[in-house]
Amino acid sequence: MNPGRHPKLTAILCGGFIAGTIDIGAAALINRISPFIVLQAIASGLLGKPSFYDGAYSALLGLVLQWAMSLLIAAIYVLAAARVPLLSGNWRVAGVAYGVVVFFVMNYVVVPLSAAWPRHAFTVEKFLENLLAMLVFGLIVAFFERRFTFRAGVL
Repeated sequence: MNPGRHPKLTAILCGGFIAGTIDIGAAALINRISPFIVLQAIASGLLGKPSFYDGAYSALLGLVLQWAMSLLIAAIYVLAAARVPLLSGNWRVAGVAYGVVVFFVMNYVVVPLSAAWPRHAFTVEKFLENLLAMLVFGLIVAFFERRFTFRAGVL
């Protein structure tokens, strides 16, 4: 695919896949567990506790779900930036702000409505670590939006 011909799609794919993959690694580091278990935990959003007994199947499902969510999150940002040029012009600030929004939506809307297991108790340390990870996520998405759409003159 030629990024010059499809700058928004390129930004969505790069931002979504890269931020989503890095997010898996960040979750593994934050929780001091294997990325395989992180992927099973993501799959537990659909499967609940049995996700941890389904081996590679649930890990693969977790990867697909992670990338699907990441692509959706990136698409929302890229399409919003096309309507609000300020997002692309101030991509660092916008990316951090978007990361905050994503953090709160994921942690206080999506996860509570899912079958995710186990439910973790609130700690300031985990709150800050996970918030930081989402700030990085938002910055990555905003970077790729700026990188591909600005150069292509798509605003």
